This record gives sequence, C-alpha cells and structure tokens, in this order.
Amino acid sequence: MWGNFLMCKHREDDELAIIEALYAREEISANRTRIHTSILTGDMYVKEVLEGHELRCKRDFRMEKHIFHNLVECLRERCLLRDTDFVSIEEQVAIFLYAVSKNASNRTLQGQFQHSGETISRYFHIVLNALMILSTSIIQLPPINVPFKVASNPKFMPYFKDCIGAIDGTHIPVSISPMVQDPYRNRKGTLSQNVMVACDFENHFVHVSAGWEGSASDARVLQDALQNNFYVPEGKFYLVDAGYANTPNFIAPYRNVRYHLQEQGRSNLRPKNPQELFNLRHAQLCNHVERIIGTLKKRFAVLKCATQYPIDSQAEIAIACCALHNFICTNEGGEHWLDEVESDIDPNKIIDVPSGDKQYTSDIHSLNVRRTLGNAKREEIANAMWDDYQDYLRWNRRNTA
Repeated sequence: MWGNFLMCKHREDDELAIIEALYAREEISANRTRIHTSILTGDMYVKEVLEGHELRCKRDFRMEKHIFHNLVECLRERCLLRDTDFVSIEEQVAIFLYAVSKNASNRTLQGQFQHSGETISRYFHIVLNALMILSTSIIQLPPINVPFKVASNPKFMPYFKDCIGAIDGTHIPVSISPMVQDPYRNRKGTLSQNVMVACDFENHFVHVSAGWEGSASDARVLQDALQNNFYVPEGKFYLVDAGYANTPNFIAPYRNVRYHLQEQGRSNLRPKNPQELFNLRHAQLCNHVERIIGTLKKRFAVLKCATQYPIDSQAEIAIACCALHNFICTNEGGEHWLDEVESDIDPNKIIDVPSGDKQYTSDIHSLNVRRTLGNAKREEIANAMWDDYQDYLRWNRRNTA
C-alpha cells in the first residue's frame, strides 16, 4: 500500500514537472513574443514609408520612391526574389536597404521590422545574393565610343578620345577574426579591404574587384582583375592615379609634377610646361571617379564602418552597393539631396582608412614591362596638348591686345 502511494506520488511529481516545464516554455515564448509588440509591423512600416513623404524614403532607403518600386519589380520579374507567406519582396528589399544605408545592426533591424534575428539575417542574405546576380547585368564594361564628357570639352578632346573611364582603389573597413587580421591591416593601421573600381564618365561603375586585403597594393588588385574578368579593348585606356604603373592601357600622371587644381582655383595659375598641363587635365577628368566613390559612401554608410558579417559577405556588400548605385543612376535618381539627409552614424564607428596608394612601388612585373610604351604614349598626348595650348594663348593675346 505504501509502495502504491509512493508510485502515485512519483507520478504526480513527474506530471507536475512536465506541467511546470511546459508553463516555463510558454512563458519564455511569451517573453520572446513581447519583444516585438509594435502595432506597426515591418510590412506596415514599409507601406507607410512608400506612401509618405519622398524625403522619408530617401532617408531610410537612400533612394527615391519610384526607384524603390522599380528595383522591387526588377527583382521580381527576373525571379531573383519572391514573396513569402510572411515577408513581401518590398519588405525584404527594405530590410537590406535600411541595413546598408544606416549600418543598422541585426537588433536594430529586428525592432524596425518586427522580426526575429534569424529572419532578418536570412532575408538580408537572400537580397544580397539577388543583388550579386543582378550586378552581373548592370555593372558592365563601357562602350568603346568616345565619351560625351570627353567629346564635348576641348580641354579633353582629342587628347583623351581613347579614354573610356577612370580607375581608383578605395578602402572599406572590415571586421575579421584576430587569427587572420594581419593581411587586412592597411598603412593607417586599421583593418580594411582594398576595392578597385572602374567608372565611366556617366556616373556608372563598370567594374568592381572587392575582397582584397587592406595591405594589398592598388596595382596588385588591378593585376588580379586583369587575370580574371576585366580587360581593356585594343587602343583604349583608363586614367589612373599615381598608385598605378603608367602603361598604354592605364595612363597615370607625371610623378613629382604638381596637379595645379587647388593652386589654379585660388590664383588662376597657368601650367608652365607640357607635364603640368597634362597633370592638370588628367586630374580634372580622373577626379570623376573620386566623386563617384564619395557619393557611394555617402549613400551607403555601411561602407564607412566595420560590420559583423562574414568576410565574404563584406566583399559582396561592396559590390551590391555599387550595383545599387548604377540602378539608381539608370533610373535617373538624384544625389544632391544626400547632403540634406542626416547620417544616423555614430562618428566613433567610422573607421579611418586610406584613400588609395600615393605612388606606384614597381611591385607588378607584368605592368613594369609596359611602362616604356606607356611613357611614350603619355608624352605624345602631353606634347600635343601643350602645342594646342600655346596656339590658344597666342591667339588670345592677339585678339585681346
């Protein structure tokens, strides 16, 4: 009898433990649910932004409303994204854009869109993968015809008629395991990836090579790009800065010769020789790529800060942002308003990184062997430019005397 009582007692204790466990699980589940109790769901938030003031869409997604809709439609039509039972394509895209525009953490995105951290992470990477696929069709090498920016300006035409764009290296902060940090440490001592971008003169990126360690030289990244999917058509060239070798396909400025941009702006100084004139015109045209990079980083603040994504994803994010930039330009998006939109970024999180190599260190043999030909081509351009400039000065003196 006493044994039966103990057996019943143990059974009751077991049942009570099960009930308590279930109750505790429900309580934990309830607590988890209570984290996201906003009456404004992610879908409702996105609709509110897209139906509201234009400036709010620019502030939260860094693009105009019509461009957001066009981007969603493009991704839907190409079957790169699909609506799910709980998250529409609009909301998926909004999650990604909010993240890269504000360098928003997963926790911040959870609160903004009322989803779990796992859901946020999943859709961020789904959109990232879609944009990587899209990038192959909207980041394209430029046509070989003379760019309008060159053809329409006598300062550049005919000297740069074979120039199809400009190339520069830019560093983007990264976070990576301490075990493998050393190669990513740049000359400023911070951690970054070295990204090579080539641009045309219509504000488009035409090639992006991302993921190289911050210690890699700009010329090394260019060499790797040439060994893969980047090439220059016969007889054409890109303008590059002093961090690259001067070759027939990549025309750099003369070393140890002033650029004259700031001096000319302040004092209207005139070039004294063909080298100074060449560097001045070269800088005026090549600075185009620096402006595009500046606009890109101003639009997508994630490129100014280190993120916690896997290192491969950090490289893909840089390419995806360049693809988005091209899409915005193709859809006639503006950029002047970026100065009117607050950054939302803690200045302490912005990492100081180099802007690119200051000079070429002769570290790439395949480029070194073509420098003599490059120097001859640059000299030919500079001399023709100088002769025409002297003729202009003589004509101007005769007609103003």
